[in-house]
Amino acid sequence: MALRESLKAMVPAIQHQITHLLFHCPSMKQLADDILALDHAREFMRIGEVTWKSFEDGFPNIMIEKVDQVRNRHCVFLADFLNPADMFHQLSLLYSLPGYWCRSLTIILCYFPTGTMERVDNEGQIATAKTLARMLSSVPVTAHGPARLTIFDIHALQERFYFGDYVIPMLLSAVPLFQRRLASHHADETVTIAFPDEGAQKRFGKFFVQYEQVICVKVRTSETGRKITIKEGDVTGRHVFIVDDLVKTGGTLIECKNALLEKGAKDVSAFVTHACFPQGSYKRFPAEPQAKRCKLFYATFSSPSMSKFINGQGPFVVLSNAQAILDSITDYRF
Repeated sequence: MALRESLKAMVPAIQHQITHLLFHCPSMKQLADDILALDHAREFMRIGEVTWKSFEDGFPNIMIEKVDQVRNRHCVFLADFLNPADMFHQLSLLYSLPGYWCRSLTIILCYFPTGTMERVDNEGQIATAKTLARMLSSVPVTAHGPARLTIFDIHALQERFYFGDYVIPMLLSAVPLFQRRLASHHADETVTIAFPDEGAQKRFGKFFVQYEQVICVKVRTSETGRKITIKEGDVTGRHVFIVDDLVKTGGTLIECKNALLEKGAKDVSAFVTHACFPQGSYKRFPAEPQAKRCKLFYATFSSPSMSKFINGQGPFVVLSNAQAILDSITDYRF
């Protein structure tokens, strides 16, 4: 009887044992804080502290604080490779953690930035997606085997085969975040889902079987000119959401929006997982005339520098993927 009571008293301590350390690069601090703020996260996880510095020549000067805590714990690292100059610092940490006897290593790379350069069309081109995959595949093996790499909506699904045996890619989608947003904020609207091309429809159409769907296609108008039109479906009087994995300059998305408005759509909005917007290209969306403006533009917190900047400006609304990341981490718990 006394032994049974003693074991019961031990259960809360075991349940609240810290088994995971959550490391992050500087730009991912907000996302790390969001994850730790979620229910039950603090029961098994805490922040792994790193001092990120550089020498005068720009090379890394990194310190893992309280490094003894790494031993026999599951380590998670929130990475941000959008800026190539930051990659060497982060890879240096990733290559070092297994040497301090972490139990396992999970890398969360929300956006795989070289994903659009995944194939070679002309001799001499370099598929940098494969180069980055090789670099991540060189992370040393941990006590529990290869590192796990989580990526949201990688641009080309076949890129999973670029990774070597020393990293296990887990390809997830952020579309369920948008699904929940539709259910909570647009349930009383007549919604249609549009895709900028057939490839996007084949990839994401399965998420929206309860909605009408249309596909935008480019048709030749002259020997050199092309125009985007609607392949099939009626959008008249509907709130149409264009869905894709990423946006850079936004040119194609704007052409699709204009085509949908010409076909009678009441409003046109968008969702993309990755809002990159190089060279300030996001500015073209709030600068459009009111009658032709994108009503809402949803994205996720996968490009932190841009996400923090655009959130709440004009049509932009950034959805946090903190819960999805926590769910992926807890799926790995053992």
